[in-house]
Amino acid sequence: MRLRILHTTTYHFDQPVPYGLQQLRLIPKSRTGQAVVSWDMQIEGGTRQTEFNDHHQNRVTLISFDPQATSIVVHCEGEVETADLHGVVGKHAGFAPLWFFRRSTELTRAGQNVRRLAKGLREEEEADIPRLHALSARILAEVPWETGTTHAATTAEEAVDHGRGVCQDHAHIFVAAARSMGYPARYVSGYLMMEDRIHQDASHAWAEAHVDGVGWVGFDISNGISPDARYVRVATGLDYREAAPVSGLRFGQGGEALSIDIQVQQQ
Repeated sequence: MRLRILHTTTYHFDQPVPYGLQQLRLIPKSRTGQAVVSWDMQIEGGTRQTEFNDHHQNRVTLISFDPQATSIVVHCEGEVETADLHGVVGKHAGFAPLWFFRRSTELTRAGQNVRRLAKGLREEEEADIPRLHALSARILAEVPWETGTTHAATTAEEAVDHGRGVCQDHAHIFVAAARSMGYPARYVSGYLMMEDRIHQDASHAWAEAHVDGVGWVGFDISNGISPDARYVRVATGLDYREAAPVSGLRFGQGGEALSIDIQVQQQ
């Protein structure tokens, strides 16, 4: 399947910004199951300083704000060829060793709430992949999808406590629970083509766990499936902070407003 993606991120500032930097993880990866046919990034109100591959092999673009900028616009447009591999990404690659993906972070620390969700799964399911699908189903049943109840800094433990969450929360809970069961696990950010619309509310997030003999396998907890040809992987990390599409800092006073326009459609 060939997917066409248009993604525009706009920041408006109340006052001119004397200095700011942003890291962008907005360039999809070409690897098992997907090939980037074309991809273009245009920046208004800022200057591209450098690009590099981080320790997760994410393509990172560093931009600086133009002096006294009142807005920053990042527009991405491209096409990606995808295949349905039932969520199987395959063998591990990259600079970080597998054991690195067993370590917890502030957002993915497994406390009492997360461990309760994982409890008993090894006894209920003998095989790894059915066990991880069962974990995904438990999470969605315990934490139904609902916007407005969590935020970017909500931890996995807090999301379970709230009893509601979005795809970022589901991915964090899964990653924390899978690690507590001994699986290397990571967070994935990317795009999902919805069947009933072209415009998307936001980018999407899911999780991957490493299974011996199979490799990395994806689980979209929010939709209760493994990623198929409608998904485009962009960045991976231990949690959201390492795979966030946009992160950065700025100096100066005043507020900011963020708007995102994403279109994903089949060519």
